[in-house]
Formats: sequence, structure tokens, C-alpha cells
Amino acid sequence: MHDILPSALPDWQRLEQTVTDTFASYGYDEIRTPVVEKTELFARAIGDATDVVEKEMYSFEDRNGTSLSLRPEGTAGVVRAVLQNGLLYAAPLRLWYQGPMFRRERPQKGRTRQFHQFGVEVFGAKGPDIDAELQVMCRQLWRALGLKGVRLEINTLGTAGERASFRQELHAFLSSRKQQLDADSIRRLDRNPLRIMDSKNPATQELLHDAPALQNHLGPDSLQHFDEFKHLLDVLKVPYIVNPRLVRGLDYYSHTVFEWITDELGAQGTICAGGRYDGLVEIQGGKPWPGVGFAMGQERLVELMRTQSPSHRRTPHVYLVLAGEGTTERGLQLAEHLRQEVNGIRVQANLGGGSFKSQFKRADRSGAALALVLGEDELQRGTVTIKHLRDNSGQKQLTLEEIASWLQAWLVD
Repeated sequence: MHDILPSALPDWQRLEQTVTDTFASYGYDEIRTPVVEKTELFARAIGDATDVVEKEMYSFEDRNGTSLSLRPEGTAGVVRAVLQNGLLYAAPLRLWYQGPMFRRERPQKGRTRQFHQFGVEVFGAKGPDIDAELQVMCRQLWRALGLKGVRLEINTLGTAGERASFRQELHAFLSSRKQQLDADSIRRLDRNPLRIMDSKNPATQELLHDAPALQNHLGPDSLQHFDEFKHLLDVLKVPYIVNPRLVRGLDYYSHTVFEWITDELGAQGTICAGGRYDGLVEIQGGKPWPGVGFAMGQERLVELMRTQSPSHRRTPHVYLVLAGEGTTERGLQLAEHLRQEVNGIRVQANLGGGSFKSQFKRADRSGAALALVLGEDELQRGTVTIKHLRDNSGQKQLTLEEIASWLQAWLVD
């Protein structure tokens, strides 16, 4: 679990604002759910046989003996919230969320035990049109962030019944080759053999080349849904790759699944993933209700942003150098005056004293483009000295009455 330091926060803030604006432009409303939920919520929704529930959740008992967990993902909590608050019947309901999630995973680059996600959930829309719109919205977000080289991979998992038929055939195939499986795959074999398809072990992936295909177990409705989804992506000019080995790590998915992937972050290249979960609302105690959504990792998106473009630190425009008797009081008044009168200005005043030399060093470190000098001479004359810190434009003096309008014009230029 890591701190997010001031030097990193401008990139996070830019990402958060861009996501907020993009999702709002498609008609999505934000929802905020608790960080702590009952453990049974995740066990029921995610699946007992998943790595998340088996090994990765942070769970504990409260004073009443109730088992609670830090949320490992966002969808289950959103489903609980919309059921509990009677929101489902305003269909289609478009929601998005953001915040920290927790999984006790093996620490590695791009994967931390506290991580942050954006997520989108749509309830009450059963057709492939909403599946396609989600991909268009993701593409628009990548464009707004200036991200390049991100590809879309898609697959269909069919219905729960179709997967059950496929699971039997896959289990038989893998059981006959059990001696070739790694330890993780053997552990999953009886409880959740579909997860073996998601193995990162090259030898296991090689073995799966001859495995039965889920496509052969899909009925006409599932095939039609997937075909219409692909057709809409073609119409909307969203490039994609059909990956028949793509499965999601959570049990509640059905039909459409997808991942947006980059090759610039090493092994942790998936920056957004999701799919359709038409059975999850019923699992959580509601009536059968279609749902689809995705989650994207903020840490990975910030890392990709930094890889492809420079950081956007919000430095002050002006550093106010104050030296001499009475300058601190007048300088604080001046700083407040400028913040109120100059639209969009960022002013950092020197506090804690210091010589002219030390204050100019601080001004340079701040990243400000201008230093405004208020010394005893300026105070007596009612003026401020302007010094350009990033070029050789020299310096000039203006009266206290002139400085605000001059700075406003300078900002516009």
C-alpha cells in the first residue's frame, strides 16, 4: 500500500477530472458505496472458488461476530446499494464509481494491495447496444487522455447453462492431462476449471491450444448477441480482437467480456476490463435483471499517462518574495487581493522569512514563472517588482493598483 505524493497528484487529478467529464457526457451518475461490506456479499457475488475470495480478501470480525471485508472490487457493492435503495426500476440505470479497493496479492510492479478503480455499471439494458456504447466511451476516454496504442480484446462466455456444459468437457480434457498442469491449475481443476484458461503459465497456455472451445457450446441467442455486438463495433469503427481464451476472474460474468490492453506496462497491461453480468442482481437477492459494466485501474492509467506524455504539475504562476519590516502583513494582503481579482491565478507567498537569495531559490523550486518582489523600498513607494524566472524578459515595477490588471493580461497571453 503506497502514498500518493504531491508531485504525483496532478496526474491523478487530471485523470479524475477527465473521467468525470467523459462519463457525464454519456449520461452516467456517480454513486459512492462503503469501503467495508459484509464478507458474504463478496463471497456470494464473486464466487467461493475465485482467488479473490479464497486468498486475497482482507476480512475480520467486528464486535458482534459479523464477518466484514474491505471491498476487493466495486460491482457487488453497487448492486447491493441499488437493490437496498430501490434504484433498479429507473431502467436503464447508468452509474459510475471511484475509490480504493483492497486485495492481498503478491506485490509486483503495477499491482498493489490497496489500489484505486473507476467503474461503470448499467442496469436494465439487455441488448448488445449498451455493450458497444461502453467501448465507445472507453475509446473517448483514451482520446481525451491522449493515450495511444490501447487495443480492445473481446469474447463471449454465453449463459451459465452453456458454461456448465463446456465446463464438463473442459474438466475431462484437463483431468486427462493433470500431470502437465501447474500447482495453481490443479487447485482450480475441480472447483473452477474455466479459470485455468486465464493462466499466465506459458506451458499451460500451450496445453490449452488443443482444449475444447466454449464457442461450440453456445446457443443461437448467445451467438446472435455476440454477432450483433461485433457488428455495432464495426459500425462505430472501434477495432477489436476476438480472444477465445479471454475469461474474467469473477464468476458473475456472462455473455460479453472485454479487456482494453497496452503493451507499455509489461505483464500488467490490462487497464480496463469488464463485461455483462445478467445473473448478479438475482444472486444478490433481486429479480432477474440485466447488467453490464467495467472497471479500470487508476494506478495503471496514471503510469501509462506518464509513459506517453509529461506530467502536468500545477505549479504556481507567481511566487511572492517578501523581505523587510512590514512586508509580510502587506504581502499576505496582496496575495489574497490577487487571488480574488485575477481569474485563475495561483499565488504562493513566501512564509517563514529568509534572505532575498534563499527566497529566490524557493521561488525557482516552486516552478513559478514570475517572482513578485515586495521589499521595504517597494513598500514605501507602493510598488511591486516583477521578475521573470523562466526567461530573460528582465524586470519591471508596477504600482499596487496596476498589478492585478497586468497579471490578468499576462495570464491570457
